[in-house]
Formats: sequence, C-alpha cells, structure tokens
Amino acid sequence: MEIKEICRAIEAVLFASGEPVAVDKLAQVLDMDVETVTALCGKLADALDDSGSSLEVVRTEDKFQLCTRSQYAPYIRAALEIKRNTPLSPAAMEVLAIIAYNEPVTRNLVERVRGVDCSGVISSLLQKGLIEEKGRLDLPGRPMQYKTSSLFLRCFGIESLEELPRLPDDKRDSDQLYGQMSVEDAIEAANSGLYDSAPEDDADGTDGDDIDNTENE
Repeated sequence: MEIKEICRAIEAVLFASGEPVAVDKLAQVLDMDVETVTALCGKLADALDDSGSSLEVVRTEDKFQLCTRSQYAPYIRAALEIKRNTPLSPAAMEVLAIIAYNEPVTRNLVERVRGVDCSGVISSLLQKGLIEEKGRLDLPGRPMQYKTSSLFLRCFGIESLEELPRLPDDKRDSDQLYGQMSVEDAIEAANSGLYDSAPEDDADGTDGDDIDNTENE
C-alpha cells in the first residue's frame, strides 16, 4: 500500500475504535514495525492539521486516538445534549498533582502530604478514570498503589508525564519528593500552566461523567 492509503487505514481504525489504540496493535493490524507506524501516525496528524479538519490525532504514551478538536465541543455538546461538567475540585487537583509527581503512590503517602483523609477523593478519581490501581506493595496490609491513567494524559493534553512542568531543582531530590513534598510543592508546577488548559468537559469523545466540585471528590 502507498503511504497515503496506509494513513487512511490508520484513520479508519482510530475512528472505528473510538478510544486510544496501542501502536503495537496498529503495527500488528498493518503488518508493519512499530517505528514506521508511529511515524505514519504523525503524518496523519499533520495531514489533518494541514487540511483544517475538525479531527485530530492525539497521542498518549504508546497509544493514539482520533478526537474532535476542542473548539467544536460546544456544537457536539448541544447536538448530543451533553451537559457541561464542573471543574475538578481543589482537593482532587491536589491529589492528582501528588500522584503524578510521585507515582506509583499509596493512599497513605497522599494523606501524609495533604494531612487529611483522601479516600473519598481517590475513590472519585478512580471512578472518573483519571487514576488507576498499580498493584499492591509487599508490605504489611498490602497497601494499594495508584498511578495516573492514559485518560489523565488525554484530558490534560500531554503525551507523557515527562511533559509535566518541572518542580524547582531543589525539590527534585528523590527522598524529598517521596513522602516529604508539601501540597504547595506538588501543585506549584501544575499551576504554572499545565492545568490552566485542562478541559472542563468531555465533549471531544471521552466519557461524559460529571466531575463533582466537592471537597471529598
């Protein structure tokens, strides 16, 4: 197949899937190597950009997804009668920042940093798909560890956690990051620009669950 035809095939698979598709899955379907498929996904993204399409290819880690562009969210919301979600609460943003900069982490670590019970917030973030379970530690009580999800990356418009704003250099010592970082340290970098562009709704193709604006969620 020609390159243009392969790009169309990738576009068709992403469109039909409706959710992120792993690049190795695309490579298997197309009978090509991962590096080539990754490059072709980039070509497809450029082609959609150049044509002024209402669709865009979004990459999150090793997955690609075909989504509508954010500027068309109001029309999609109106057509599908999707109600506007409220932004994440400050408590949820703090927990997300702590997890993102320290993952994987246990609930105990998050609560030590914040100084309050976080079970309700973590449960809510799990339900919304912004964090996920990473497995249990081999310690007494077998505490569960948590990490951010691919949906977290998608919602905040980044491909990987490497794109998170860096903490000040004197705050990046591993001992200080793990268990001694204050809430202010955790959200300082987040407030530097990353979360300013965070979507308040999921009208671009992700699930439309409401985001409750309460302290416990």
